[in-house]
Amino acid sequence: MTTLKGPGVFLAQFISDEAPFNSLDSICEWAASLGFKGIQMPTLDSRFIDLQKAAESKTYADELKGRIAVHGLEITELSTHLQGQLVAVHPAYDLAFDAFAPEQFRNNPKARTEWAVQQMKYAAQASQNLGLNAHATFSGSLLWHMFHPWPQRPAGLVDAGFTELAKRWTPILDEFDRCGVDVCYEIHPGEDLFDGITYEMFLEKVNNHPRACLLYDPSHFVLQQLDYIQYIDFYHERIKAFHVKDSEFNPTGRQGTFGGYQSWADRAGRYRSPGDGQVDFGTIFSKLAQYDYKGWAVMEWECCIKDAQVGAAEGAEFIKKHIIKVTDKAFDDFAASGGDDDFNAKILGLK
Repeated sequence: MTTLKGPGVFLAQFISDEAPFNSLDSICEWAASLGFKGIQMPTLDSRFIDLQKAAESKTYADELKGRIAVHGLEITELSTHLQGQLVAVHPAYDLAFDAFAPEQFRNNPKARTEWAVQQMKYAAQASQNLGLNAHATFSGSLLWHMFHPWPQRPAGLVDAGFTELAKRWTPILDEFDRCGVDVCYEIHPGEDLFDGITYEMFLEKVNNHPRACLLYDPSHFVLQQLDYIQYIDFYHERIKAFHVKDSEFNPTGRQGTFGGYQSWADRAGRYRSPGDGQVDFGTIFSKLAQYDYKGWAVMEWECCIKDAQVGAAEGAEFIKKHIIKVTDKAFDDFAASGGDDDFNAKILGLK
């Protein structure tokens, strides 16, 4: 068994134009002051990382690591959630998702997709240069609008959708494999990979690609009413990244899992700061330790009620308290009587 690394923090929800969240050095100083040991790094903001340069220059990657290490931190994973989303976008979402791409690729879905695929390949190479072995992203979606179909889905539609998704991702997965890095899909509503079954469907289409792995985030599963504990039993061999994000589901006679088009604070299912929701993190941390998870515990903060900086400070301590320093011996080793084949045979009455 392995003691989880952490606490880490995903920077995406904290980056802004205000100090200390507007530069790499200041946000690292802030994170370290709260007790975080690692940062999960978004890759679209050049104030924090030049992804292409990190992919093409080992010198730049080493300098970036050094700047972060000065603050007592290290990069847990790079994140391409926004670029990964753009690998596959249904036309119904083109306008909404155009904002994730540079302006020169907007209103041009083909060029936008090509840009996103190249970004993913840069992320593989940058991760290798930074000495990382896992990468956080989204799968994108061609089928999400059909998850609860009316009228019924045409025969073969889902298979065709996953075939196309796999076609787009296989070259990316191959590049990550060449670089020795796992692609960790965050299983998430809005993506074609939104639960265990959809992940398995994708995995089959990419021929069980060894780099098609998982970012485990239980908050999304509470909202789906999926057994997020058993999920670890099913997929622990593929879980290579972990978001510590809490949520709660409180259905009423007026709304349930679909949320009634309400704001986050008014939905039956909503995200909370770690410890404020319904996720059983004690069991999660135990299971991940038991299954020898070797990665980081990274706080992703998306609470609809609590102040972000309060949540961050509490989150660092929350993760520290939940990380289990694993034992290197069994509790009853003191009573061991030793033994060899002859001794065991005598105990069994064979001699």
